[in-house]
Amino acid sequence: MTGHIERKLAALGETLPGAPAPAANYVPFVKVGDLLFVSGQISKGPDGLIIGQLGADMDMAAGQKAAKVCALNLLAQVKAACNGDLDRLVRVVKLGGFVNATADFTDHPAVINGASDFIGELLGESGQHARAAVGSSSLPFGVAVEIEAIFQVR
Repeated sequence: MTGHIERKLAALGETLPGAPAPAANYVPFVKVGDLLFVSGQISKGPDGLIIGQLGADMDMAAGQKAAKVCALNLLAQVKAACNGDLDRLVRVVKLGGFVNATADFTDHPAVINGASDFIGELLGESGQHARAAVGSSSLPFGVAVEIEAIFQVR
């Protein structure tokens, strides 16, 4: 039986992917007490990597979609860390977003809103979080967005 959060995901027309495997020498998450630190999740969806650079070959809507895909991957890691029970998620504490952007692109927060808005719609008040959104001249594999997060879980 699926839990409350996964039913809400389905109502929004979304499903979680499997938890992505690490791409290098790190673990996908670390749990300390009731805090879950999830390693950066890149914009990789069911159709593969979402690559591009904001301000060059990618528009805002595509960047926000890439950020939303990162949010889905983050939630997949939370589900894996909670032994398949996503309803153990208490709240989102913080997101740290990285945007592959040109030097003159300055709207990084609006790109990361693709993740924040989705999480807020899905989780309501428990989805409200602290956040950072920064630009980078490149990201792994040429992806458009990478987001790391801290969650409170039970």
